[in-house]
Amino acid sequence: MAGSGRRPEHRGPPELFYDEAEARKYTQNSRVVEIQSQMSERAVELLGLPEDRPCLLLDVGCGSGLSGDYISEEGHYWIGMDISPAMLDVAVEREVEGDLLLADVGHGIPFRPGMFDGCISISAVQWLCNADKKSHSPPKRLYRFFSTLYTALARGSRAVLQLYPENSEQLELITAQAMRAGFTGGMVVDYPNSTKAKKFFLCLFVGTSGTLPKGLGTECVNEELHQAKFTNERTRFRNVKGKSVKKSRDWILEKKERRRRQGKEVRADTKYTGRKRRPHF
Repeated sequence: MAGSGRRPEHRGPPELFYDEAEARKYTQNSRVVEIQSQMSERAVELLGLPEDRPCLLLDVGCGSGLSGDYISEEGHYWIGMDISPAMLDVAVEREVEGDLLLADVGHGIPFRPGMFDGCISISAVQWLCNADKKSHSPPKRLYRFFSTLYTALARGSRAVLQLYPENSEQLELITAQAMRAGFTGGMVVDYPNSTKAKKFFLCLFVGTSGTLPKGLGTECVNEELHQAKFTNERTRFRNVKGKSVKKSRDWILEKKERRRRQGKEVRADTKYTGRKRRPHF
């Protein structure tokens, strides 16, 4: 499950991809280390931890311990889980301060209820969407992960999972299983208009529905367009009267504004925008 700090371009299981040579090369890459540190800092920030005491955090897909290094620097304690023996061997050699566990999180989080004050994960959760074995069912593995994670977290705590979804369907699959397991929260997207800097953070709340943090670089952007919020109840793209709002004036104006921000040529808004035309005979 090792988080690489870069979008994975391979399809094989992580425990095979991150062999000894790859694990060392990855950990010694200054660019990867920098990105991993930045994303770890952002994930911990989104946890909203109390400032007056140290916390115990779970690091899912801890890899060689780069994200754990930041947790330690902040004065917190951590336990890391990873499926790659080679990555954990590098973490041991680096003498990281956290405890390490070799495990497949698709089998669940094997800790007692309410043990952790928070959880972070960097570039790892999307691995659970792969069916690397015939016995693997991505929805079942995701649900097993999220349901046991929910149990292992203290009430009122958060889990912040940075991920690289391949597409909207994969993102929907992940968030749906998190919701089914009892979490509330949503997706926080940093720098949504940037190709390189754009980052997805699934921010989950345990036991309470907190206020979803703002994504970085969204000061001049309508947040509702970039943060996928969800609760325990499924919601449809409909208004209070049950009518679909797709193709409505507001929907069309939002779509046109999105295209303008992408630099595309869009017709000017007028009083006729979104108005239904009479049928022609």
